[in-house]
Amino acid sequence: MLRTQTCGELRLADAGKEVTLCGWVQKVRDKGGMVWIDLRDRYGITQLIFEEGQTPTELVEKAKTVGREFVLKATGEVAERYAKNDKIPTGEIEIKVSDLEVLNASKVPPFIIDNDTDGGEELRMKYRYLDLRRDEVRDKLMLRHKMLQATRSYLSEQNFMEVETPVLIKSTPEGARDFVVPSRVNKGEFYALPQSPQTFKQLLMVSGFDRYFQIVKCFRDEDLRADRQPEFTQIDCEMSFVTQEDILNTFEGLTRHLFKQALDVEVGEFVHMQYDDAMRLYGSDKPDVRFGMPFVELNDVAQNKGFNVFDQAELVVGICAEGCASWTRKQLDGLTDFVKRPQVGAKGLVYVKCNEDGSFKSSVDKFYSQEDLKAWAEKAKAKPGDLILVLSGDLNATRKQMCELRLHMGDLLELKDPMNFKPLWVLDFPLLEWDEESERYHAMHHPFTSPKPDEIPLLDTDPGKVHANAYDLVINGVEIGGGSIRIHDRETQAMMFKHLGFSDEEAREQFGFLMDAFEYGAPPHGGIAFGFDRLCSMFGGSDSIRDFIAFPKNTSARDVMIESPSPIAKDQLDELGLDLLPAE
Repeated sequence: MLRTQTCGELRLADAGKEVTLCGWVQKVRDKGGMVWIDLRDRYGITQLIFEEGQTPTELVEKAKTVGREFVLKATGEVAERYAKNDKIPTGEIEIKVSDLEVLNASKVPPFIIDNDTDGGEELRMKYRYLDLRRDEVRDKLMLRHKMLQATRSYLSEQNFMEVETPVLIKSTPEGARDFVVPSRVNKGEFYALPQSPQTFKQLLMVSGFDRYFQIVKCFRDEDLRADRQPEFTQIDCEMSFVTQEDILNTFEGLTRHLFKQALDVEVGEFVHMQYDDAMRLYGSDKPDVRFGMPFVELNDVAQNKGFNVFDQAELVVGICAEGCASWTRKQLDGLTDFVKRPQVGAKGLVYVKCNEDGSFKSSVDKFYSQEDLKAWAEKAKAKPGDLILVLSGDLNATRKQMCELRLHMGDLLELKDPMNFKPLWVLDFPLLEWDEESERYHAMHHPFTSPKPDEIPLLDTDPGKVHANAYDLVINGVEIGGGSIRIHDRETQAMMFKHLGFSDEEAREQFGFLMDAFEYGAPPHGGIAFGFDRLCSMFGGSDSIRDFIAFPKNTSARDVMIESPSPIAKDQLDELGLDLLPAE
């Protein structure tokens, strides 16, 4: 090794030792007759000192020539520091340098490599290898590392076997768009990159590997945002001979283990909530239950009073904001502006102030008496001093709008403590969802999710009412993982494909291998996949998964560091049998 210690481990007890350190120059302070260099590696910072009269003159002069991010090797004696720095663990010592070697010089970096950097995100992504030198970024990747190790440890102790599945697979029509890879050997044919290892992990269950896991790269060609990347990582798991409850218990255990190992946090109860209740009470299949404000349906007390906006609505729904009756007209107008934003889409907002004297003041006093508004307050369990906020319209749209308003109120009232973790299982999702564009039903999760056995007859009469043996793990309003009990027999799987609009030929072409496998003794099985990047960002208190990926892509799915995607040479295209159409 070129070094005897790292830049983060020396302490006052090491005074008098001869050591050799290697690292990058964080900062140089030149006071003429004395030079200090802060030397940094991934473990910390140690101060080097060069002093005229005690350090050879040529070494002092050499120290004056180094700049930020030079790579140095320094040998010297550990000494007690005169002016101690209590902000760093090595702040009581410094190295009196007796030999200095410049291992590599550096250009002036394009931004300051420090937690208080002056570099914007795009610049830092272009020079990501420099950004990764910052403690703030490195700490996020260290958290990811700890979570990877804790995941493998827990699942291995639970008798799960880690099995790698292929990256070059067959394209399937369900879900997001595939990334496709042309085949040179089989011209005109293409592989797809997996959106998940779904069919492979089911085949592993058929193979008798009753507990599988994989920390796996997945790929989806979809519009990006802060919590999405075109390539992302899943903790992918499958189990045989289990019920839904077995899976929930096993992966509640994994989640608790990760919280304890990574954050030293003991999380509380994992609440179970039906999908239908989540939509009715919170307007979301991933409700944030760190705070209250459940929805209250007001149709029976608000309609048929002459207010057409409510009378013609499919749903009239409210939330109660405790202690907010004193909000000013300006604050209430701000809420109205919020719900009218295109991203929310409401036409307006009705409010009721529950005054401390027991009276009510609303924006619809013209249509409703004090007795009417009292009935609203009783239904909303509103007390004097509370504020009721009401939206109306079509059922699904209004629930979505009220969900946005509720979350906005949670922000305004500072009810979303990022270190208050509230996990819950959302259970019994719809099996199918209607797609207006294609005018047919699609699988809400995927085509291999099993329906509730007693609801199977509804597939022929009312498909939208069939529920699935499906579940999501939600923490603080973020979907962390999702899974289901799978179909494991050919007849049920064929029936499912039929209801999804597949012809027998299409089902055979796309999934014949899986259908065939089900005829060779497939066990009952189910599983779950955790969004690992999203889990890391939650543990790290960040909204963006990019912070926890070593080399992420931007919101245009570009890697600005290596300039990818990029054109390829004409001879490569010819070799693949491809020709590019002119750009429009």
